[in-house]
Amino acid sequence: MGYRRSEADSGSSERRRAVKRVLWVVLALNVAVALAKLGWGLLIASVSMQADGFHSLFDGVSNIVGLIGLGVASKPADRDHPYGHFKYETYASAAIGAMLAVVAYNVGSSAVSKLLTGAEPPRVDALAFAVMLGTLTVNLAVTSWEHRVGRRIKSEILVADARHTLSDVFVSVGVILGLIAVRLGYPIADPIVGLLVAGAIAYTAWQVFRQAGKTLSDTARIPAADIRTVVRTVDGVQGCHDIRTRGLEGEVYVDLHVQVASSLSLTEAHGIAERVERQICEAFSEVVDVIVHVEPFDGYQALKTREQISAEQS
Repeated sequence: MGYRRSEADSGSSERRRAVKRVLWVVLALNVAVALAKLGWGLLIASVSMQADGFHSLFDGVSNIVGLIGLGVASKPADRDHPYGHFKYETYASAAIGAMLAVVAYNVGSSAVSKLLTGAEPPRVDALAFAVMLGTLTVNLAVTSWEHRVGRRIKSEILVADARHTLSDVFVSVGVILGLIAVRLGYPIADPIVGLLVAGAIAYTAWQVFRQAGKTLSDTARIPAADIRTVVRTVDGVQGCHDIRTRGLEGEVYVDLHVQVASSLSLTEAHGIAERVERQICEAFSEVVDVIVHVEPFDGYQALKTREQISAEQS
């Protein structure tokens, strides 16, 4: 048995097109923000603004990585990849997490170096604050929009990239606070704030890795009890067990054992299994593939079902 939702029915194609549109827009904004910070940072000899500009360039690189990963993930299933290429989207999000970790290390090591050796403070002026506040506003709007769209269409890449952009917001806030402290005569505040920002970026990287790990380790995506509730509504089903789910949040694969009366013919049992597969896809929009194994509902099968339900509830 087996039922696979078509690309048109599952909305996978439209979902990937939506992700690509968002990534292209965010890429353009990240490049613009990076150039503004780098340009003015060079003019006023501000190391922190230049570092923030390079961090924004990392955001742009992550957008490119996301677009490449999404392009590979959208390829249809083939002989070597019978389940499709969807995990490449997760690999791309993990790569973004790695970039975040690198940025956290660079920002943290730079801050430690300034604390130990000291550094000449930048020539802070009103335009420096204008540039930082303007780019901060853009980044806040970008991360809010990207995260909202990512959660709505359940895209790991967009959620991971939104967290990457959010890390740029933390960096920018740290730079602004550091510049204010410099103007007030406390240059040591700049590297201290930098260390705090590095910690925030590292935490964001950990969140991205954790989400990617759920997909790569085939963590269950839908509670077995929820699927069992849907399956039991199908006429002819007397029980079910060994319910397993895996995949992306927006592309879930399901397999399970369904128990029917032993007196049914193969054709009748097959019909029940097909109805179960379609019912699961209708109840859970994120499900793209369901495989049902039919078993006769005898004493042994009834015991297996009771034991699994008891284990889930304990």
